[in-house]
Amino acid sequence: MPVDTTKHAQGNDFFVPDPALPPLSRRQADRLVHLALRTTADLGLALTYRGGAALVPVDESADKPLLGLSNLARAAAGIEEDHWPALVEQHFTEVLSQLREGSPPLPADPERELIQRIVPRDALPPDWTIDRADFLPGLIAVPSTDHNGVISMFLDPSDLDLTWSEADRFGLANLRHLEDHAVTVDEDGIRITFINGNGYAASRALVLDTVLRETLHLEPPPYGVLAALPARDTLILHVIEDLSFIPALGLMMRLAARCYSRDPGPLSPDVYLATPALTWHPATISSTDHDPLHLSPQLESLARLLAPREPTHGS
Repeated sequence: MPVDTTKHAQGNDFFVPDPALPPLSRRQADRLVHLALRTTADLGLALTYRGGAALVPVDESADKPLLGLSNLARAAAGIEEDHWPALVEQHFTEVLSQLREGSPPLPADPERELIQRIVPRDALPPDWTIDRADFLPGLIAVPSTDHNGVISMFLDPSDLDLTWSEADRFGLANLRHLEDHAVTVDEDGIRITFINGNGYAASRALVLDTVLRETLHLEPPPYGVLAALPARDTLILHVIEDLSFIPALGLMMRLAARCYSRDPGPLSPDVYLATPALTWHPATISSTDHDPLHLSPQLESLARLLAPREPTHGS
């Protein structure tokens, strides 16, 4: 069954994003880089931009600091350009303060401080993640801490005198204790819930049963949930009740793609089916003949199950 992702499409861009700093245009990217170089120079750093979405030392023999611009570009895209100078100054002032302070201390009480976090596998060196299984394609879960807004990830639990099993258990337990900020919207009868408000919102997908029970006040939905985690601070959900999940899927695909392309901390543009047993499956599959995306076998089966329950005209 083809999936329509165009009905709810809005806000198409009228420029091609800069290849290194999407979603900014080339003009906007040039301005952001100029602001970044001027700000870091005012802060006493001799940096330049050679592409690659990062400021690097003018002295090519130096290896520090290397200051990334990708998330700053995504943050800048969401505000008026008149506010960019203040945003850039605040960003680099905070970054340099963190660099001067050095790495946050190891957690004194890992059982209480570790929080499980979803990150893209390719955001970390391959040898750091080789023994970590994917939670979803390209995404892994790792223990982390949040020290005054500075996130530290621990890829070797032995540094904390823990096994992987212990670190994961502590991280998941503390992730369950976080509180969600949830907003549910209704568009043309389609109910979509956004979990956001903190940098662990998407990671709450790891404890989806807790989100459903404590945030949405639902028992496990009998037909499952459509879920997307496009960026670190956003989890998008639709509880499946009837065939309205098909237009809901199209809407979620558009929302997830837009969030993934624009928001800081991108994770995945894909939408998934989380079954009542909390197994995760892709919501769509690609075809080899350039046709539109189709429902995955799991959702095709669910559509056949729900079709006879739909009211008929005149009944």
